[in-house]
Amino acid sequence: MVNKSKKPYVDPGWPETARGDHAVTELSSARSGGLSPFGEDTEFPLPVEDLPYAHPVTVVNR
Repeated sequence: MVNKSKKPYVDPGWPETARGDHAVTELSSARSGGLSPFGEDTEFPLPVEDLPYAHPVTVVNR
């Protein structure tokens, strides 16, 4: 028979809080919303000269 005992998942990333209190709030944060995965120093939109993009050119064989 299959052993079906599973341990319940507990996310260790959340801090301990008092009952009725919120672990994360935008009211006590330095900024609202999610943080950028690119860091605090990157401003968008980037200048065209800084983009690592070369537009492809297709020559049609006729």
